[in-house]
Amino acid sequence: MREHKLITPPRDSARTDDVVYKRQTLHIAIIDSATDFAFNHTPTTQRNTRLLQILRSAVLSFFIPNSKFQFPISNNHRHHRSKMGKTAFTTGVTALLFLLVLVSPSQAEIKTLTITSDTRPMILLEKFGFTHTGHVSISASSVSVVAASQPEPSRLGFFLLSEESLLQVLIEIQQNPNFCVLDSHYVARLCTFRDLSPPPAASVNGTYPVTIPNEYSLFFANCAPESSVSMAVRTELYNLDPDNSRDYLSAGQTQLPSLFSLFSVAYFAFLALWLYLCHSNRLSLHRIHFLMASLLLMKALNLLCAAEDKHFVKVTGTPHGWDVLFYIFQFIRVVLLFTVIVLVGTGWSFLKPFLQEREKKVLMIVIPLQVLANVASVIIGETGPFIKDWVTWNQVFLLVDIICCCAIIFPIVWSIRSLRETSKTDGKAARNLAKLTLFRQFYIVVIGYLYFTRIVVFALKTIAAYKYQWVSNLAEEAASLAFYAVMFYMFRPVERNEYFVLDEEEEEAAEIALRDEEFEL
Repeated sequence: MREHKLITPPRDSARTDDVVYKRQTLHIAIIDSATDFAFNHTPTTQRNTRLLQILRSAVLSFFIPNSKFQFPISNNHRHHRSKMGKTAFTTGVTALLFLLVLVSPSQAEIKTLTITSDTRPMILLEKFGFTHTGHVSISASSVSVVAASQPEPSRLGFFLLSEESLLQVLIEIQQNPNFCVLDSHYVARLCTFRDLSPPPAASVNGTYPVTIPNEYSLFFANCAPESSVSMAVRTELYNLDPDNSRDYLSAGQTQLPSLFSLFSVAYFAFLALWLYLCHSNRLSLHRIHFLMASLLLMKALNLLCAAEDKHFVKVTGTPHGWDVLFYIFQFIRVVLLFTVIVLVGTGWSFLKPFLQEREKKVLMIVIPLQVLANVASVIIGETGPFIKDWVTWNQVFLLVDIICCCAIIFPIVWSIRSLRETSKTDGKAARNLAKLTLFRQFYIVVIGYLYFTRIVVFALKTIAAYKYQWVSNLAEEAASLAFYAVMFYMFRPVERNEYFVLDEEEEEAAEIALRDEEFEL
């Protein structure tokens, strides 16, 4: 392979800080209202408003492909309107660039992908955080281009783009609908089809050092309208360690093997403690406690496989089969987690020996949806943004996860209402008050867990610098461990529960409390 020096685009520190600020506020706006892309919460200066209008048009045109959204144009550029309305190429490029905001850095394991008759103007291949010893290795073979007229080879090629340069590139495309992103001085062009070897090999390869640390996205650009490209591409993105060995994990993910190993040990210790509690309180054991033990085991094995997966990717660039085990245990763990939350929320086995029909329906909805969510997770993790349906699978995963999170709340609410109704008739006020308090607390814990792991963790991933992406994983695993600890403590097997050893005075006080209080969800 030939080695080339990467020409890094010029950087303006003041402008870069401004772009980073707009990026962060934009992400927070997406969190606040993902359904309608609420960009109204971002800064409203004239220049910022114009940039946000560009991004809003881009994202709408991306998620609604058949729409006819046009870029808002100031009076100074009004003469470009007719050209933009006729060019779908510009819209597609801008929408794909906006996708950079939503894509998380990947574990840049060595990947080989096949592109067949692809007409997209830009294809996002990888997103990776480089140190000052970063390298990009690209090998494209069996390259063929089908077009009505012979395209200029320099109009097709690979380039790197940093997120700080995203808005500048968007402005360039807005001002000139025929602009080719490969000509932008804000991108780092790696190679073009001008470097292809003669047929039949029709290949190009090279290794390109990255001299300025940053988070970059690797793109393939096709600036030849009405043309399709077919080729086999092999990519290697890595950083060099002090001993000159390759690290195929992004700069913000290189700590993940140690992090996952640590939490795996914590869950194995948690499992040992849980088994000890179950053995010590055998008379109070219920079937739900065995399911909870299985959940801990699956979580520990899932983290162990994740640690091994990341370790082998970090060292060799390939997971060596650990990714298969990871997805298997992840599927079992997620299904068990939602099942345990639903069953605990209904009081199954420790309050009642059977499930009602509506509670069975919740499980019948949640479990198949989790199967679909895990299929989407595998496709998202094992392919990448280069496949045409990658965004669709992300939307499927997000939608299914939201539905499941909402569904598991209903059994807890039903249990709370049922206990309130029962407390009025059975004459066991203290016992019912204790149960009611327990389920209210569990309701709050579940809501807090779902909010933190779905919203706060996403915000951390979005606003954290690329070198600190591991912090979001740490926060997610710490929150999960805390949730497991609280849930297991609340519903642990106990032979003599202090809630239910009450005298007559406490019974009367509980009756008064149940009459006076109102709990609204």
